Amino acid sequence: MVVRLIKPVLAPVLRLQAKRLRKVALEMPEPEGLRSGLIDHPTSTSAPLSILIVGDSCAAGVGAPTQQEALASRIARILATRLGRHVQWHLIAQTGLTSHGLRDLLRESPLPHADVAIVIIGVNDISNDCPLPLALRRREEIVRLLVARSRVCRVVFPALPEVERFPLLPQPLAWYGGFTARQNNALQLRWATHPRRSHLISHLPMHGLMHPSLMAADGFHPSPPLYEKTAQRIAEHIETLILPMGVS
Repeated sequence: MVVRLIKPVLAPVLRLQAKRLRKVALEMPEPEGLRSGLIDHPTSTSAPLSILIVGDSCAAGVGAPTQQEALASRIARILATRLGRHVQWHLIAQTGLTSHGLRDLLRESPLPHADVAIVIIGVNDISNDCPLPLALRRREEIVRLLVARSRVCRVVFPALPEVERFPLLPQPLAWYGGFTARQNNALQLRWATHPRRSHLISHLPMHGLMHPSLMAADGFHPSPPLYEKTAQRIAEHIETLILPMGVS
């Protein structure tokens, strides 16, 4: 209620700050390297677990110099160790995507088979002021695409981090970004835990990982150490999903 009253007052300042940031923000490239691979485990005798990572610039690994130091391949390596099995991984991601844009990219892309999909999306929804109910409808469509074409058994949606702690963002834009990120997380949690979806979708809290010192030079994307911490949490969550499912 308070935010609804304050936002019209702050709107001109928020727009001005957002416009200025787009002009001065350091543009970092997506890291070089393969976007798919197989992580072998020496003692595994079962078929590889297949994971598909899709999403925006954080899924793509912006802030890391190579894909080996970014998110997707780290998740696969950690899972191979934790599960004691081979892990096949694929990455489909692009800087700047909203939930709508990711849905369109997946529609146009050949999708590999995957047991589990990880969807990294949402920051661009809030930075583009996309209504969150509409963003969730697009995420529902993303899930349907992944189930129909990749045959996934589970889809993991990590929550947004503490956006208010991004070094790039000035006040009050940082405050508003953090508030909207928390709104996104609350609505996504309620959406994911609905009885019609909870067997397929999980919302993964990501609080407690972000620290300004762990951000890349642009002050907006993770550095390799933060990607490592993020990959650890995602891999731990996937392990809790896979073991009861008995995916083999």
